Amino acid sequence: MTAIDERLLRELAPQVLGAVVRRYGDFGTAEDAVQEALTAAALQWPESGVPENPRAWLIQVAARKFTDHVRSESARRRRETQIALESASEEPMAPPPDEVNVERDDALVLLFMCCHPALTRPSAIALTLRAVGGLTTGEIANAFLVPESTMAQRISRAKQSIKSSGVGFVLPAQDERSRSIGAVLHVLYLIFNEGYATSSGKEHQRVDLSNEAIRLARAAHALLPGNAEVSGLLALMLLTDARRPARSGPNGEIIPLDEQDRSLWDRAAITEGVQLVSQALTGGAVGSYLLQAAIAAVHDEAARAEDTDWPQIVALYDVLMQLADNPMVALNRAVAVAMAEGPSQGLALLEQLDRDPRIKDHYRLAAVRAHLLEHSGKLDAALRAYAEAAEKTASIPERNYLLLKIARLREN
Repeated sequence: MTAIDERLLRELAPQVLGAVVRRYGDFGTAEDAVQEALTAAALQWPESGVPENPRAWLIQVAARKFTDHVRSESARRRRETQIALESASEEPMAPPPDEVNVERDDALVLLFMCCHPALTRPSAIALTLRAVGGLTTGEIANAFLVPESTMAQRISRAKQSIKSSGVGFVLPAQDERSRSIGAVLHVLYLIFNEGYATSSGKEHQRVDLSNEAIRLARAAHALLPGNAEVSGLLALMLLTDARRPARSGPNGEIIPLDEQDRSLWDRAAITEGVQLVSQALTGGAVGSYLLQAAIAAVHDEAARAEDTDWPQIVALYDVLMQLADNPMVALNRAVAVAMAEGPSQGLALLEQLDRDPRIKDHYRLAAVRAHLLEHSGKLDAALRAYAEAAEKTASIPERNYLLLKIARLREN
């Protein structure tokens, strides 16, 4: 299967899952059926070719798999079996017209469904990353900084909670949207981050994930146009994604922010993002996404890396630290302090993070320390820190970048 086909399957997966859940209502069984349909596509499409309507093909196969699964259940599931048999024939059935010909954003409905108040917030976020984002359990565990086994249990409990709650597959009412929006935004933020800087594997970026996160953030913004944090998250995504064309070299190698060709940045996305930030800041309430977007805007508005207003970025991080107990925010603030006041000040802040169990073993902490040590002239210590970071990261492009840094330092 080609890389294009794989991306297509990842893009279609949440839409197909949404369609199957909407028809049958059983989230867990629907997810299993969709996974089987995706597997069938991965096996059949390389030989038979991609169908003219791949989404309809996947829905059709998933419907058959769902029916087969329900029919194989024991007597205690006889009532659910009867319901499913009334909705599906023995042969793979074509999806109803509204599932094929009418533009529906099932992924957005699925997003709100997974973030239902019946679930705890961590469970809701984990389930949505799995169902809507298509992330593996390992990738989600990495985003939460917890063991994979812990995350697998959390996702399993979330599926059971969805089933027990009887949540319907419809967009929630306005007041319910407001209650769920915090979890929804967190999910979209994590999906975007995994797409923008993939945590493991050969690829540095998964554009399908970041694009889907932006699309869903736009849809959420259309539902809640007056919500400053929705505007802030959409702005953050646009301002960050605007740099994507300059983040990688011709061979996929990572190009850090201060070395990027800024003429390649997407100026239209930057303009839209800055406008969203400016409008949201006039609304009074300021949240974490809006502050992060403001930081991204300061970066993007600098014509050259040396023109970056680092003191302003430090000031924004100071406010953000008051809102979010997040070690990654603290790490990014340490970088900003180092750029504004010198690497020794940044290194001092890293010592505090060495005692935080959420991040002390994360490769980024070692990588930032290596960078600051290098700029402090402590090359031997920098080499050891770069080697530690390279050993800890699961991302091949990140590892290659860190190993290249080691090789260049040794040459000097």
